[in-house]
Order: sequence, then C-alpha cells, then structure tokens
Amino acid sequence: MGDTQRKVELAQTRLDTISPPQGGWTAEARAAALVRLQSQGLPARRDEYWRYTRPDTLTIATAPSAVPEQHSEDGVFEHLDALKIVFVDGIFDPQASDDLSLDGITIERLATAAEFDIHWAKPIYGSLEAAGQTPVARPLAAFNTAQASDGILIDVKSTPSKPVSVIYRHKDAGSDVTLHHVVKVAEDAKLELLESGAAAARFNHVLEIDIADRGQFHHVRAQGPDHGCRLVTHLFTRLGTESVFKSFTLGANGLLTRNECVIELTGDDAVAHVAGAAIGDGDFHHDDTVFITHDALRCESRQVFKKVLRNGAVGVFQGKILVKKDAQKTDGYQISQSLLLDGDSQFLAKPELEIYADDVVCSHGSTSGAIDDDALFYLRARGIPVDIATDLLTLAFLAEALHEIESDSLSSAVGDRLEAWLAQRRS
Repeated sequence: MGDTQRKVELAQTRLDTISPPQGGWTAEARAAALVRLQSQGLPARRDEYWRYTRPDTLTIATAPSAVPEQHSEDGVFEHLDALKIVFVDGIFDPQASDDLSLDGITIERLATAAEFDIHWAKPIYGSLEAAGQTPVARPLAAFNTAQASDGILIDVKSTPSKPVSVIYRHKDAGSDVTLHHVVKVAEDAKLELLESGAAAARFNHVLEIDIADRGQFHHVRAQGPDHGCRLVTHLFTRLGTESVFKSFTLGANGLLTRNECVIELTGDDAVAHVAGAAIGDGDFHHDDTVFITHDALRCESRQVFKKVLRNGAVGVFQGKILVKKDAQKTDGYQISQSLLLDGDSQFLAKPELEIYADDVVCSHGSTSGAIDDDALFYLRARGIPVDIATDLLTLAFLAEALHEIESDSLSSAVGDRLEAWLAQRRS
C-alpha cells in the first residue's frame, strides 16, 4: 500500500468516528473541505512539512488522554477590561461568559449561526483555509473546516471599546475539540483578540481573519501549561491595502503544540508581524510553522520566534517568505533563535526565502546557543541562586519576542504570566 493510500485511509478512519454538522450556509464549504481531506489524507511523518514533528497523536481516531492541571489559566488577561467568552472542553459556557453584545461588533456562535441559510461569514468560512492549501497541503485544517461543531464569528464594523478574550478550559482528560473562528475586520476598524488556556486533551483550532483596507487585527494568545495536551492551530489571514495584522503566542510545556500561520498580503502597503516565545521542559515538543506570501507593493512582514528548551525538549521553526513577481519594495524579516539549557534539547529550524521580485529587502536567520556563562557568573557572584539567575537570563532572551506585542498592558500581562510559569517550574 502506498503512502498516499495510507493517509487517505487514516482520514476515513477518523471521519467514521464523527458526525459532522449538516445543512445551513456552511454546508458548501464543509463539503469542499471534505473533498480536500479525502484527496490529501491526514499528514504522515514522511511528509516534508511534518519531517520535524510526528503527527500521529493528532490524527488517530481517539484522542490520547491528558489529565488537566490543577490550576486555572483564566488569570492571564483577567485584570484587563475585555469581553470574556469561555469554552469548556470545546463547549460554550454561557454562565462563565459575558453577554456577547459589544458596540461596533457582532459576535455569534458558529453552532447557532450555522443553522441559517445566509450569513455574512459565508464568503470567508473555509475560503482562506482553502487558499492556504497551496502550495502546501494542510489536511488538519481541512478536517477542521469540515467537522468543526462550534466557534466564534466576529464581524467588526467599527473599533470596539475593549478587546475580546476567548478562554479555553480543560476539564475532561479525554476531550477532543475542534473549533473554528472567523473574524471580518471592516475598513478603518480595529480588533484586539486574546486567547488563553489549554483547551482540551487534543485541540484542533482554525482562525480565519479577513482584514479590509486600513483595518487592524491584533492577536495575543497564551497556550499552556497543561503538559499532557496536544494542540494544532491554524491561523489564516488576508490583508487589504494599508491593513495591519499582528499576532503573538506564548507557549509553555504541552506535550505537542504545532502552530501554523498562513498570511497573504494582497493589498499595497500592508503590514504583518507574527511572533512567539516558548519555554519547554522534558518531552515538550513545540512547532511554529509560518508561510507569508507577498503579493502587493511595499508590504512589510516580520517573524520573530524565540524558544528556551531544557531536559530534552524539542523546538521547531519552519518559516517561509514568498515574494511574487509584482511585489516590489517588499520588506521581509525573519529570525528564529533558541536557548538550549542542556545538551539533550534540540532546536530544528528551516528558514526559507523564495523571491521573484528584484527590488526587495529580505533576510532570515536562525541560531541556537547555550546560556552565557559570563552572564550567569555575574548574577551568581551577586548572590542570586543559579535557578533564579537562569530564569532571569531566560526572560532577557525572550524579551525581543515579547516586545513585538504592541499594547503595553498586554505585554505586561504576558510577561507576568511567563515569570509565574518560570517560578512554578522552580518550585
């Protein structure tokens, strides 16, 4: 049996265990996604795009168990004034959530809105995911579009007075969750979206964002630190003229995390920044995979990823900048770096540039290194214990990525959470 046939059969085995939503305005997109999935099959380790990450536990029919940690992650952004939306093991919790009314935007649940025949999200749902399947197949995203039972639909007509905060709570050790969010940002409008929490034992998440001319979307999320969870997330965005997209992810532990980000700059003078900071310990495996396409004039993209790894943890970064022929004056920057706290940890990087325009400024770099012994000695000589000194140097190393967060209050919230996770690890 060939590899493709095995992947197709694996996809069918997974589909046989699920009853997908039926009817409504999502039906066409779900059917098209199902065709993509049945053609591609689910990913396998031999696939070039999965060579550094084993997808097995993301594709098997039954989610591996993950015992929830005995702590709450709601505190990441709790001091901020934000509209709160809570999912518990993928199920919307109306008692824990705020009222979904907020001036300037409309918020609906996918599970409720999908019952209608006509909806504003129809041209977006599944379409950005489908576009993101070229030139790289992303079958787990197609699976999500076909099967997602719920999610949040946000129509941003004008800038709301506060961010939207989506909190994912994990309580069931066997929970297997698929959520699909859609965001539409109108001209000159801006939305801040926050995400936090471990979500489920296994979590497949898609977020599609369509940003109109001069619109802005700012995204900050904190994943972890439930160690047994397995997460695969997909972020697809399309940017209009002079629009802005900025996304930052903080990751801690998690048995397997793969964050895919697919960005298409289709309007002149658009800006896209994506960044991440991760700390990993033991059998932690954290994969950031980014694909940015420049298809318009004078656009800017920036990728900044930092990982601190110890006790055999593995970090992965795959980042590509594609500059099409007519995308002159492109400014593309990419950097990925790791700090290895022992000889057993690994950082695997695959930075790429593919450029067809002749008037561009593009660069990429990737480095791995150990902690600076001189800096460590300096701190220890001043009476700072070695574990605290190591954490201080860890925070300094990750600072460049955290500085990518534009909002000072959000940057402080993420920094405080990172410090708390490091302190918890010392105890």
